[in-house]
Amino acid sequence: MQSVIDINTFYAEMEKDDVILSYKGDITQELLSAIYPIIEARLEREVEDSKRRKKVFHVLVECLQNVFHHMESFKSNTSVGIEKVNVGGLFMMARGEENSYRVFTGNFILNEKLEVLKQRIDKVNSMNAQELKAYYLGSLSTSELSDKGGAGLGIIDMARKSENKLEYQFHPLTDIYSFFTLAVKIN
Repeated sequence: MQSVIDINTFYAEMEKDDVILSYKGDITQELLSAIYPIIEARLEREVEDSKRRKKVFHVLVECLQNVFHHMESFKSNTSVGIEKVNVGGLFMMARGEENSYRVFTGNFILNEKLEVLKQRIDKVNSMNAQELKAYYLGSLSTSELSDKGGAGLGIIDMARKSENKLEYQFHPLTDIYSFFTLAVKIN
């Protein structure tokens, strides 16, 4: 399976909204530490309601942390049939319809992890607000940590804070890797 997604075309599609902030490239802890104050300042100017501003910031930070902790490295990895990939990950925050905000992220993922991630997102998307709260609290009480150090709370928290279903896609690249995209709408 050698399918190619044109990341630049995908990114251009996302930019059709009223973009507040966007980035494409390597996502490092240093980048995140530098970008958080910029995001806060932009939201301070963009979003009048402080409660809403906090929700948007929280969802964006959670999305960025997920990309940072779960993206796979693709530095000229010819052993899997990828000659060159010019993006480590991507994220965008945009103003959407009816004064909503949208956060978009994209990162590479091992195909062997797709089904588990799909099941987790679908489970969260099937729940109402009360069920999400109970699931979140139940997940907090478990001490199971993933190999990346998390307890799987990020997806639950994004759905809770956004009060919307999480939109996602897997774009196959090779037999080993896909590109995972996530869109979260915050009302």
